[in-house]
Amino acid sequence: MHQAGASALAQQLRYDPPDADSRTIPCPCGHAAHYKELRSRNVLTVLGPVLLSRPYYVCADCSNGQYPADAALGVAGLESSPGVRRMEAVVGSEMPFAPGCEPMKLLAGLDVTAKAIERTAEVIGTQIAQRDEQEIGRAKQLVLPVVSKQNIAKMYVLMDGVHVPVVAAETEGRTGRIEGQRARTRECKIGCVFTQTTLDPEGRPIRDPGSTTYVGAIETAEEFGFRIYTEAWRRGWEWATLKVVLGDGAVWIWNLADQHFPGAIPIVDLYHARQHLWKIAALLHPQDAVAKKLWMIPMKELLDEGNIEPLVTRLREIAVAHAGGPAGLAQEALKEAEYFATNATRMRYPEFRKKGLFVGSGVVEAGCKSVIGSRLKRSGMFWTVRGANAIIALRCCRINGRFEDYWEQSRVA
Repeated sequence: MHQAGASALAQQLRYDPPDADSRTIPCPCGHAAHYKELRSRNVLTVLGPVLLSRPYYVCADCSNGQYPADAALGVAGLESSPGVRRMEAVVGSEMPFAPGCEPMKLLAGLDVTAKAIERTAEVIGTQIAQRDEQEIGRAKQLVLPVVSKQNIAKMYVLMDGVHVPVVAAETEGRTGRIEGQRARTRECKIGCVFTQTTLDPEGRPIRDPGSTTYVGAIETAEEFGFRIYTEAWRRGWEWATLKVVLGDGAVWIWNLADQHFPGAIPIVDLYHARQHLWKIAALLHPQDAVAKKLWMIPMKELLDEGNIEPLVTRLREIAVAHAGGPAGLAQEALKEAEYFATNATRMRYPEFRKKGLFVGSGVVEAGCKSVIGSRLKRSGMFWTVRGANAIIALRCCRINGRFEDYWEQSRVA
């Protein structure tokens, strides 16, 4: 069937010489290009390779040639049709490029190289990223799109970071995460936006189905701030009755929250905060799992009930009591006391629960794995920042359900 379809398509792509009125077309140099002859080339389509025979025009002034039919068909300077490139982009966004050749062959009967999949996925991802940058640029100028009024009960903005392995050239001059070792990764900042309307029978919040969208890139916190703000605005941030920013204790997250989402309810992820207490428990009782859990019971209770000030006092008391004790314990206890003191207003968990709000950032943490990790952190992978950002943009576009919009805009353009 593919062969029969390819044969029929080849007939459709066999152009006749232009008539007398169409033998001259404008040339970019400002003069006119004249029809010279019909020329043929092979194009890989979803039905297989076909021979495209189309008119060739040459400008006598600048000697440049052009094929108007190639531009009309979306194959100018390209070896494959838009349909094939669409397949390659999907495959390249989901799996390593070399293994991607197999599903192309198995499911579509197309022989493509790993390099072709890589090139197409990165080119399309870069184009998507450039369109995103244009929207972000308008947001920076406060030229925001008009978002029709919506009834949004609660909207959440979540932010996190995940490290992506990169080639050595991308880490020059950067300090490694392990002292004395060179940096091997770059942080990808990732954010998500979702809405919530209902609670389950036990009063726990339920995320609205299909409401989660993601953004991400390897870039500075300042650049990412405008990225996540643009996404939130696009989703109808201004119309949300309750607005929430959720994240861990990273300083950059709360700086961006203050800058771009003033007035939102800030919440530190409860489970991340508990990890800080477990760190102290491990230092206090490194060899005694039972004692570790017993110490955690009252501390966890203070945290879960939002009693942060007594918790900070307890941590500072530990620092004083162990000033000459195990190496680093006093210092870590003071460090964690400062962490909880700084984030105290973001840890009033009983108040947040009364309002029916999420207090965990599991959605964005899952995004770190499903959006970034499952594709960019596989064994043996090392990326350039440009290549990684192209694939991240492509994956976010597909996960957000906007891939068809990209193709429609490309067709119109």
